[in-house]
Amino acid sequence: MDVKQSVAGRPRKPRAAALDLPVGEMIRDLRTARGVTIADLAEKIGRSVGYISQVERDHSGITISTLQQVADALSVGINWFFQGQANAPPDERDIIVRKGNRRILDLSAKGVVQELLSPTLTGQIELMITTFQPVSRTGRGGRMRKSEESGVLLTGTLDLHVDGKCFHLTAGDSYSLRHKGRHRFENRGKVPAVLVCVVTPPSAY
Repeated sequence: MDVKQSVAGRPRKPRAAALDLPVGEMIRDLRTARGVTIADLAEKIGRSVGYISQVERDHSGITISTLQQVADALSVGINWFFQGQANAPPDERDIIVRKGNRRILDLSAKGVVQELLSPTLTGQIELMITTFQPVSRTGRGGRMRKSEESGVLLTGTLDLHVDGKCFHLTAGDSYSLRHKGRHRFENRGKVPAVLVCVVTPPSAY
């Protein structure tokens, strides 16, 4: 399957999502399909060739912020890396996502797992739930926003770093961010933190 083909403007994966490939292998497949060398990708994201090689072989974890850089370098949205069942009965398709049928972005090597709650990415809203294990974070440098983002913390505590400022969130607290700027999350607590957030438009995430 050619990665340049698309459905609703979104490139297809070189292999079937149902195989639940590790993120590193998905990066390698996409990079190869794009005709980008490891050295080229390393240069584009400011990391070493050795680091890219370790990620692709699943010997090193990758943070959300670094994965965002990889996605930008390979001309896809970070939501391209979500995978899982994503199968639904015809009458529920495009409307309902059952709990056991969510598409997942598994960065558990870094203590972070994102689950897609939206049935499609063709609308103006993307809904996600993210679980941060203790002593995990989305990346030291943060992620540059291309979308507006709002969320509410369901359980645990999180530090939200926004453009040099730090806000401590506890369960029930919510936030809203404009589409320009940089932010990151860090769980310095002793229990998992669960965050629900909405991004608009999803194509920019």
